[in-house]
Amino acid sequence: MRVSVVATVLNEAESLSRLLDSLAAQTRLPDELVMCDGGSTDGTLPLLKDESRLPLRAIQRRGNISQGRNAAIEAAEGDVIAVLDAGVRLSPRWLEKIVEPFQRAETQAVAGFFLPDPQTVFETAMGATVLPELREINPLHFLPSSRSVAFRKSAWAAVGGYPEWIDYCEDLIFDLRVRQRFGPFVFAPEALVHFRPRPGLGAFFVQYYRYARGDGKADLWRRRHAIRTLTYLVAVPLIAVAGAVASPWWWALYLVAIPGMFWVSWRRLARTWEGLSLAQKLQAALWVPVIRVTGDVAKMVGYPVGVWWRWRHRAQVPDWREG
Repeated sequence: MRVSVVATVLNEAESLSRLLDSLAAQTRLPDELVMCDGGSTDGTLPLLKDESRLPLRAIQRRGNISQGRNAAIEAAEGDVIAVLDAGVRLSPRWLEKIVEPFQRAETQAVAGFFLPDPQTVFETAMGATVLPELREINPLHFLPSSRSVAFRKSAWAAVGGYPEWIDYCEDLIFDLRVRQRFGPFVFAPEALVHFRPRPGLGAFFVQYYRYARGDGKADLWRRRHAIRTLTYLVAVPLIAVAGAVASPWWWALYLVAIPGMFWVSWRRLARTWEGLSLAQKLQAALWVPVIRVTGDVAKMVGYPVGVWWRWRHRAQVPDWREG
């Protein structure tokens, strides 16, 4: 079984050495590593060309991340493709564990897992707010991020590769098509990658705006986005009005809803804040609601933008659910 690891990079000179070091330290080395550079201007490409520890081949393709991934996979010679994102750090057994299930002929796709690698108090709160814990994962329904996933090259070809018509949520659409064609991903929780959460609220807002815009473009999660919008724009104001006009007892609903809204994130935080001082723990706990609300606002702004884009381009948007 020949295994190719592929990734796309764009101006990753600062973080690239961490990724390459963790790849070189794998218990099972890749048969080849194909990196697609999307037009870096910071010295990323020379770093790739200077790598001598790994069987690395660098190619160039300008375009969105789907185009870059597809170009790298097309150039890869392996029967099994393992995909990761730039900027991550791999656990030493990542590749070994993510390709292990392919020893069974029926395995078509494998989902790895990911953990936050925070460097600041804010990033610790960010990881606890937006990332699920392993105990929360249902393997039958888990849709992996393409920072830790593997599949047979024939499966990638069968579903038409990553969708090049969309700029974000491309890995989710790819996952759904693979699952529709071949069934659930085999879950490999020991195939771990570590990645750094967004370092500030501005970068986080942009990230979640783009994710939600992608949902709108792809017509994903209508009910989820509708519930969020109705909660913030209808339920919250109505409770405030009812408390002011009818009875202050209506405001007690906030005392129930607000802790319930943030409880899961606070619980995750309590499991990950070891090493923080008491003041830092309090700071992280206070960041959780700010991050959650910021993310929700970003989604409420981004989703209708994506829906409007889909309506304007309805003649060109493929019905990806039908292939």
